[in-house]
Amino acid sequence: MSAKRIGILTGGGDVPGLNSVIKTVVYRSTEIGCEVIGLRRGWEALTHVNLGDEASRTRYILPLNRDNTRNIDRTGGTYLHSSRTNPSKMKKLPPHLAGKEFPKSESTKDGATTVSYDVSSQVLCNLKTLNLDYLIAIGGDDTLSYAGTLDKLGIKVIAIPKTMDNDVRNTEYCIGFSTAISRATEAIERQRTTVGSHERIGIFRIFGRDAGYTALYTAYVSSMRCCIPEYKFDLHKLFDLLMTDKRSNPSNYSLVVLSEGADWQNHELKEKGEADAYGHRKKVNVGEELSYEIQKTLGEETIVSDLTYDLRSGSPDFVDKMVANTFAGMAVDCIEHNQSGLMMAISHGSYAAVAIPDPKLGPRKVDVESMYNVERYRPSYKDKLGLPIFLTRA
Repeated sequence: MSAKRIGILTGGGDVPGLNSVIKTVVYRSTEIGCEVIGLRRGWEALTHVNLGDEASRTRYILPLNRDNTRNIDRTGGTYLHSSRTNPSKMKKLPPHLAGKEFPKSESTKDGATTVSYDVSSQVLCNLKTLNLDYLIAIGGDDTLSYAGTLDKLGIKVIAIPKTMDNDVRNTEYCIGFSTAISRATEAIERQRTTVGSHERIGIFRIFGRDAGYTALYTAYVSSMRCCIPEYKFDLHKLFDLLMTDKRSNPSNYSLVVLSEGADWQNHELKEKGEADAYGHRKKVNVGEELSYEIQKTLGEETIVSDLTYDLRSGSPDFVDKMVANTFAGMAVDCIEHNQSGLMMAISHGSYAAVAIPDPKLGPRKVDVESMYNVERYRPSYKDKLGLPIFLTRA
């Protein structure tokens, strides 16, 4: 195989395990004579870099080797940094592209019209100038949606899924998920003592804007109530369950974990702030909203704990290190065999190379019928015989 130049980037929110992917890609690539170029700050590297300016190249382009990646897998975060950049819908052009013509679209909301630019032609130009033969994109739904766009434009792309939400289609597991569950479980176990000491209702908010896997699996291993975006719960029924739990607990407390996108019947969780590059606005804290309703209706005191960003930090656990290293090795195997347009995945419990998901299908959702007990607002523990280790099939 002739020597190849491989670009690699991380996009969207960081998760534990990203640096393990980066290091393994570099080490495995050197074994087959390939050169690896780090693209810093996600897709922003390919939209904002001015390759004619040395300072810009230094900011966005980082050649990777065994020396500068030797110990990066010992920490969390991403060595290459990240951003939420969508080259298909840029609201503002970087200075060095000002005045150039790009396809644009307009959208109007609440009387305000915004213009966005598709700078994919510039991305293609930069990839060509950098002489990159392959591109490895590590990300969640949003980052990988643009990876799919580049694949259709003729770029040789390999995708690696990562998200604590575990909601990327075509795979049963995404890097970061196991560590998120481990951290959430540890945090809840620590806070039980405080919630119990004050005899309150403990409310924990966790990641999961569109899919409830993180809350569901945290509840699965912690034996507690949970509410997920896929099922709008009955508020007063939840009150009854939590009060029953509280009365039957010798320490007179109860717990519930909520996905950030969970909501109850006849209620619409509000959003706030500006939309990000992929059109997402932050949701108001459903934990605080539920706390208000509990205090207003039941007169019970609560403790609300937002676990979201704490789950991102620190080193990955064993599962995320193992999956990250394996996905990375698989990606380089694909490149060695001249394969592209694929995402590294776990399918039916086995490692697999699958199609990059179609973004039009949206995120993968919890199957409520088989995974969630709508009567008890708990995970379903029955009928697991024969399922893959992560209890779902891609």
